[in-house]
Amino acid sequence: MRNISLMCALIICTAILPAKAQGDARAKAVLDNMTKKVKSLKTLKASFEMKISGGKVKDSKKGSISVKGEKYHLELAGQEIICDTKTIWTYNKDAKEVQVNNYNPSEQTMSPAKFLTNSYEKDYKYAYKGEKKEKGKTLDLIELSPKDNNSKELKMELLVDKATSMFSSANIWEKNGNKIEFSINNFVGDSNIQDTYFTWDSKAHAGVEVVDLR
Repeated sequence: MRNISLMCALIICTAILPAKAQGDARAKAVLDNMTKKVKSLKTLKASFEMKISGGKVKDSKKGSISVKGEKYHLELAGQEIICDTKTIWTYNKDAKEVQVNNYNPSEQTMSPAKFLTNSYEKDYKYAYKGEKKEKGKTLDLIELSPKDNNSKELKMELLVDKATSMFSSANIWEKNGNKIEFSINNFVGDSNIQDTYFTWDSKAHAGVEVVDLR
């Protein structure tokens, strides 16, 4: 669940990234351009793949996310996480249960997750690490490191498409030895997404148990 929340936050953060953390000028320019490009979109939809490796852990998941402003709807590994900026619904399809919580940005887990929140400004240092060729694209590589020594993340890399200034992939190394690889497979901007897609529809989920934790 933690990794699902982390990846969700990563994509969402990309949509509202302030790009004002401590770091060098070239890295800041890349982040500023990405911010400008993404913020020009009214909505975005993306499919992605997440791979986790390290020690005895090895897993791969595919999912999709839709974002409208700060609202989001994530589908991943039998779960849906829906947020309208006031409430978060976490739906476990196998258990036929949805948990309801108040949305509190400061309580969202992660690191790359906070890419997309204002806490990114104070929590991370960044540096430009050069260009990388991948699948015919030229990518700018930004390395981020948490300022908090108690963070579970050791470091992370953000790869941004040089031609489009769009987020392409990220790698996260955790102190427990795990590595999380996250890549965008398809990205569509300015789709027509209704606000109702970012709230829980009880009529469409008859028989699902509601656990209200607010």
